[in-house]
Amino acid sequence: MNKSHEVDAYIAAAPIAVQPRLRELRAAIRAEAPKAVEKMSYGIPFYEYGVKPGTFASRLIYFAAQKKHIAIYPAGGQKGLDQYLTERSTLRFPLDQPLPMERIRELVRTRLKEKDAEIESTSKAESSRRSSSTRSAP
Repeated sequence: MNKSHEVDAYIAAAPIAVQPRLRELRAAIRAEAPKAVEKMSYGIPFYEYGVKPGTFASRLIYFAAQKKHIAIYPAGGQKGLDQYLTERSTLRFPLDQPLPMERIRELVRTRLKEKDAEIESTSKAESSRRSSSTRSAP
């Protein structure tokens, strides 16, 4: 099954009242991270972006519908969302309150910047290794 269809099915299986909010959240993530690949993991939608595709290091953000809230992870340290933060990096948005979409968009942009920095760091390290092995070749 196409991964986007799996996310469609996940949203369709959520309670009717929650579905529009999940679609809004999905659209915001896709708009902010158009190069991220939408997938399913642990039975919930997530977006892959960054170094080492197929590994945990490439996980940008997850979202999930729960009984009393919508959860987003990882999310530690995002300013303006402290009231929703539980544990180290889980945001829980009560179903009886609107989603703070601009703050969520900021979170996605922050996560993208972190992943872009990882990509740049990895690229520089690989470039440095290549140039040092070229210099040491006889």
